[in-house]
Amino acid sequence: MIQSTSYKALQCGLHVAIIMDGNGRWATSRGLARSAGHRAGADAVRRTIDAAPSLGIDTLTLFAFTAGNWERPASEVSALLQLFCDFFRAQKKRWAAQGIRVSIIGRRDRLGADLRAAVEEVEKATASGEVMHLRFAVDYSARDAILRAAWRLRSRAGVSPEDFEQILSEVNHSGGPVPDVDLIIRTGGEQRLSDCLLWESAYAELVFFPRMWPEFEGVDLEAAVREFHTRHRRFGRLPESEAAQALAVASRAHAAHAAMPSA
Repeated sequence: MIQSTSYKALQCGLHVAIIMDGNGRWATSRGLARSAGHRAGADAVRRTIDAAPSLGIDTLTLFAFTAGNWERPASEVSALLQLFCDFFRAQKKRWAAQGIRVSIIGRRDRLGADLRAAVEEVEKATASGEVMHLRFAVDYSARDAILRAAWRLRSRAGVSPEDFEQILSEVNHSGGPVPDVDLIIRTGGEQRLSDCLLWESAYAELVFFPRMWPEFEGVDLEAAVREFHTRHRRFGRLPESEAAQALAVASRAHAAHAAMPSA
């Protein structure tokens, strides 16, 4: 059970991204088809979404289907995309009632007509949500998104980071720029980013779990957020105490040099 700790009081507006890895391995270790692992993973998605708002998470991005996943067996890809379609339609009323706004980021030109329709339906049904922004990355590649955004801006001079983020949000269908990622969680024991939100995660903290995604619980999300709050995020700068100490040392060195007699 989620503890009563007020994470909202610690830090509002966290953007957490999760690389949901291990569905297939979870299934095969139990003698099941990989599609069974994806269905069990959908239950973990529900648990995670329910737990997130009380932990101070205002934006939750779930890495669901990478551009590289098209290389998997056609039967698995077909089953997974159908699962997305069914899941979005089954959950849209619930998410709307919870005040959750849903966006599907990534390419849409390679998705089937029924899935594109389900995407439009869930985004429209939840458009007024203000409790949390829930994003599913489907047919997503950070490298591809950055390349397409850069191509759109190729003839413009003096592009600011804000300009680039706006174009990046357009090519990703994300409905406008979102805050940078604060925390990336990856399940399944692997420790890599796998082309996930590379621009937005420049200063993200990383937490890895050995357990497979279908085993992920709300308490695991809480543990990751708790770990995040123990990290000291410097963004390339020195903490104020260290900066003051460094300045004092430099001042003493300068004073000592100035007091030295001339040769």
